[in-house]
Amino acid sequence: MDERRKSTRFESSAIVKIAEIGNEQFFLKDISVTGCRIKCPSGSVIAPNKQFTLQIMPEREANIDSFTISSEPKWIHVDRNACEIGFPIIESPKGKQFQYYLDYLSWRSSHGKSITGTA
Repeated sequence: MDERRKSTRFESSAIVKIAEIGNEQFFLKDISVTGCRIKCPSGSVIAPNKQFTLQIMPEREANIDSFTISSEPKWIHVDRNACEIGFPIIESPKGKQFQYYLDYLSWRSSHGKSITGTA
């Protein structure tokens, strides 16, 4: 995985639901203005070259409503217990919740706060 990115990725602990998969919940590991990375059980059915709608539900401390991202998996790394998937954003999210969430994560990161809200 190439870590040279144009946009800063912010660590997250949000929950993600993928409309095309059903009620299964995934975990948002990080997010930026250009993409995100989620963690899921290794048996999850996420195929490359297929568009997905990711509903991001920010952690409670963020006090930000959920929002959706349209994306298509760029890479999938699988191990025995879990997999991580990189999703570039292919359509700008509607509304301001996405930007509010990035602003919150940026603030949290610049103040040395961990994903649980403590230093």
